[in-house]
Amino acid sequence: MEFTMKENGFITQFEYGELHISGDETYGFRPFQLMVSSIAVCSGGVLRKVLTKMRIPYEDIRLEAKVERNEAEANRIEKIHVHFLIKGKDLNVEKIEKALELTRKNCPMVQSVKDSIEITETFELIE
Repeated sequence: MEFTMKENGFITQFEYGELHISGDETYGFRPFQLMVSSIAVCSGGVLRKVLTKMRIPYEDIRLEAKVERNEAEANRIEKIHVHFLIKGKDLNVEKIEKALELTRKNCPMVQSVKDSIEITETFELIE
């Protein structure tokens, strides 16, 4: 990856398109937003694969992510809580719990930060 400085941040180019990154969200995505998004969406993507492999039918998955930062320590990310809203018929709570366990173990982003950021997950089943 290569990043080019601009007046209010940095820019990089990927196959999908341009990514603007800045500490000021009027000029681009803030670094902490990208980190939280990476962890939440990676978890969501892995959960989709796990549910499919476990042959658990679902209609939709939405995610909500909450972040706690520590202003006293460079505003670092201390905790990220990801709440999964899983829509489907006759979903089994125990099977979903098992799927989330596998998701946590197999999500590269969660595994990359597990010793420095507390990651928690909950879920809600929606019919």
